[in-house]
Amino acid sequence: MTPAKTFLLSTVLAALGAASAAPAQTVPAPAPAATVHPELWPRANWPYKTDAKIEARIADLLKRMTVEEKVGQVIQGDIASLTPADVKRYHLGSVLNGGNSAPNNDEFAPASEWLKLADRFYEASVDKSDGGVGIPVIWGTDAVHGHSNIVGATLFPHNVGLGAMRDPALMRRIAQATAAEIRATGIEWTFAPTITVPQDIRWGRAYEGYSSDPKLVASYVTQFIEGLQGAPGSTDQLKGPYVLASTKHFLADGGTFGGQDQGDARIPETTLRDIHGTPYVSAINAGVQTVMASFSSWNGEKITGHKGLMTDVLKKRMGFGGFIVSDWNAHGQVAGCTNASCPRAINAGLDMYMAPDSWKPMWESLVAQVKAGEVPMSRLDDAVANILRVKLRAGLFDVGKPSTRMLSGDYAQLGSPEHRAIAREAVAKSLVLLKNNGSLLPLKPGARVLVAGDGADDVARQSGGWTLTWQGTGIDPKYFPGATSLYKGIDGAVKAAGGSATLSPAGTFTGAKPDVAIVVFGETQYAEFQGDIKTLQLRPEQRGPIETMKKLKAQGIPVVAVMLTGRPLFVNPAINAADAFVVAWLPGSEGAGVSDVLFRQKNGQVRRDFTGKLSFAWPATADATGPTLFPLGYGLSGAARSSVPVLSEDPRVTETDSGGVFMDKGLPATSWSLSVGGAGTGGNTRITTVPAQSGGGRVKVSATDHGVQEGARRFEIDGSGPAEIELRTQSPVDLTRQTNGDVMLLATMRVDAAPAQPVKLGIRTGAGGNDVSLGKLELLPVGEWKTIGVPLKCFAGNVNMATVDAPFVLSTTGRMTVSIARVALGMSPDVKLPCAK
Repeated sequence: MTPAKTFLLSTVLAALGAASAAPAQTVPAPAPAATVHPELWPRANWPYKTDAKIEARIADLLKRMTVEEKVGQVIQGDIASLTPADVKRYHLGSVLNGGNSAPNNDEFAPASEWLKLADRFYEASVDKSDGGVGIPVIWGTDAVHGHSNIVGATLFPHNVGLGAMRDPALMRRIAQATAAEIRATGIEWTFAPTITVPQDIRWGRAYEGYSSDPKLVASYVTQFIEGLQGAPGSTDQLKGPYVLASTKHFLADGGTFGGQDQGDARIPETTLRDIHGTPYVSAINAGVQTVMASFSSWNGEKITGHKGLMTDVLKKRMGFGGFIVSDWNAHGQVAGCTNASCPRAINAGLDMYMAPDSWKPMWESLVAQVKAGEVPMSRLDDAVANILRVKLRAGLFDVGKPSTRMLSGDYAQLGSPEHRAIAREAVAKSLVLLKNNGSLLPLKPGARVLVAGDGADDVARQSGGWTLTWQGTGIDPKYFPGATSLYKGIDGAVKAAGGSATLSPAGTFTGAKPDVAIVVFGETQYAEFQGDIKTLQLRPEQRGPIETMKKLKAQGIPVVAVMLTGRPLFVNPAINAADAFVVAWLPGSEGAGVSDVLFRQKNGQVRRDFTGKLSFAWPATADATGPTLFPLGYGLSGAARSSVPVLSEDPRVTETDSGGVFMDKGLPATSWSLSVGGAGTGGNTRITTVPAQSGGGRVKVSATDHGVQEGARRFEIDGSGPAEIELRTQSPVDLTRQTNGDVMLLATMRVDAAPAQPVKLGIRTGAGGNDVSLGKLELLPVGEWKTIGVPLKCFAGNVNMATVDAPFVLSTTGRMTVSIARVALGMSPDVKLPCAK
């Protein structure tokens, strides 16, 4: 037995033994005070020396600026919530496009529209007709895996895959390509790289981290920042092919308890420093121009209001000389603050508020607070100076409007062959081979290949979140011009080697039995808190392809499993069913990088071997505190054989994670109940079987088909009095993050008989609640299934969104018949309804 096989077998057996015990119960220890000791932190080497000319220019500008102009510089608004005229009037220092924001509210706007809007914002910012000093605005974007908001851009693998490739030099090339594509659209600043060090992969942003190992993360930081900005200490980035970088999220966003996004890192200061602080030394040494403060807390205190970390550690001890920007309305979570007012944040050292939709009340409150002395003028001047220094160093004052700069309007940069080749190389190097029974891989030329699984021919799925839209969902394939799905890459490789490939998502085939089946499966798209999970396993609706693997194997067909995922998960049933198991992570637009490694060419050679190594440990169970199956650093080469013993298929956890789904296939999700009855009268009837009816027969419930047999519930309301359909839980859920993030309440429904009276959709918290009027459902054609969406913000106001126990209450006073299949949180409705009361 080879050393690799001996190591793997012992690892697996140890894991199985540990898995047989009851899962550990994690009890949080009492949190120590969130007090820092700056002298314990490392010093970095900020590469920029004081520039007397720049400092003189800053002093002159500050002398001439009004309070209103200064306040404008420290506020950043979202392009969906402001206009160029607003930038001029309020002297805003920056704009951003959030994950769902785009020119003309068109998420798929062509690149030319982005450049036109960049010009308009710039021209408004430098307009001095009102007597202002005219400081140019800077535009920030989340180009986190390529310029991923732009149709046709190269989509690189997400960071979890890049960490597996262990290639810092390639990171520089990826960053250079990304910078060039950003500059083609006139934008100057990317909120990247993410240098988090995730310690609990239940976190929905774990895939934005390179690794759980701070040293591996730190090894990437310098190369990536230099690729974006140029050499440490360089200036005039905007006169060259560069953009400004932003490392995020400072600090310990990946160290929160339970892996909760925007949660609390309950850890000692030494852990905060050694695990989460380590990559920031490399970032400062590389001259990163901006740092984004985290939503999260450290031992109960929000980072965005933490003076010790932002000022005493980051700026003073570590010597960071750029500016600190907050995350999306993160200041509103600081104690004593709201989205509209937060003097504590700037007083703690924040330089720029990301106030996407709250920029105007934020501007108004901050002007008043400065004039009242609540925010010292010296602190405001310092923040403005930090921002001006970054703008001046970059050459923003001297390069003219965006369309006149280097690479602007050079749309051939977007998805260029050179950039796609870099992405394809990154995909191939990121693949991790966990199992290869009988040296099945690489596959021989000339084979008949069956390609199955629901993720095989879906570029959006393989690209993950932060792809054209925030969540990466609801995207027509036509918006990925030039991209290659995994299936298309496989088809091209197989045909070139004299074989044939057939796509059959369900795994069925006719005629001759395939020589091998490749089954692509895994997670569906998500971003941020929408991806938080309670247990390390696929959601039930994502497990269908595993049954396909089992059926194919039972027919004597060798199975290669290719997993699309943003994190390691318990998938022992899939590992057991597969003869070879490949982790492809979230590879992005260049799916041919997968086939480069899976297949031998016609001459018997491979284009690339498997070289990827796990950058996170792989779990043996779905318990996040459970044992490890494959350790960090594990990964086979294509020539290696691995005989993985049969693994336990017991996840060692219960199914408790509804993932923002309250009802699916007509049934309430785990921990949720469906009831019907008289609205506001109490005495609702809980529906556990059908047919059923409420007391008095006011609402009758039966099964109907949607997608699958009896995949929905039909509700017939007789109009004899107020009636409601309600989903409720005994364990209230906190929807504040989703509300802040513009998430919607989605309901997939069909109007079977139009309502006789207006219909309301409501959310309840204890005895309180709020309703939105849906009219008489005029926007929904009778007899057609549609998914309606109502922004959660429509229900806020007098409702405590932190304690929602009934997120869906549909009510009316007249006759109506509707069928409902699914109720969930999401971003992609067929019909978006307004906040009508």
